[in-house]
Amino acid sequence: MASEPARTGRLRQRYEGNYRLVSGCIPYRVSKEENEHSSEKEDGIEVLMVSSPKRDDLVFPKGGWEDDETKEEAACREAFEEAGVKGNLKEKPLGEWVFRSKSKQDICSLEGGCKGYMFALEVTEEHDTWPERENRDRKWLKIKEAFRLCRYEWMREALEEFLRVMAEDQKIQMSEEIGETPSAPVSNVMADCQIISSSCYVNSSSGQHHVGCCNESIASSNFFKLEIGQTAKS
Repeated sequence: MASEPARTGRLRQRYEGNYRLVSGCIPYRVSKEENEHSSEKEDGIEVLMVSSPKRDDLVFPKGGWEDDETKEEAACREAFEEAGVKGNLKEKPLGEWVFRSKSKQDICSLEGGCKGYMFALEVTEEHDTWPERENRDRKWLKIKEAFRLCRYEWMREALEEFLRVMAEDQKIQMSEEIGETPSAPVSNVMADCQIISSSCYVNSSSGQHHVGCCNESIASSNFFKLEIGQTAKS
């Protein structure tokens, strides 16, 4: 069954001043088998990256946020268009980053500036065909390898924040399993998952609590530090 074509053009593109607004995600999956034999949370996590057209580097799925969708819907749409995956999107962004386009065919504005929002997407569906399959390959990577392949600093910061959120979720889950109340207040706890598009669910609870950082400028010292993050930046 053929997939719908990817959106193209800039007629519906959102802008904030001279910045083109972008939304994307870090798709991930957890290997239960590896987690059972691993003491480190990140050892059982894989993230999905996609190739860039006409370049050799790998990136996380992202693209223009358009005026007929929310930024959450845009992140889900881009995940399917570029990587062929759908799943449960954590409602709170990992953060927002300002960066400059490096590709002539991906100019974000007259000044080339983008403001991007990144989310965590738990993958539940992986399709064999997707809109940009002919132009993009996809690859599942262990966290350490993903850090090594991150070409830009904002991508490494987003991955660090992703790990911090995953660690916080694990701590909350463990507290709930032993009947303890989490020490830190958790916001955005809602009822059941709500479907926001055909590509994903915004999972704002139903046994999961989401903690994130939405500051435009995120200092590295505020991240949950892991040895692999430090190694990637060295």
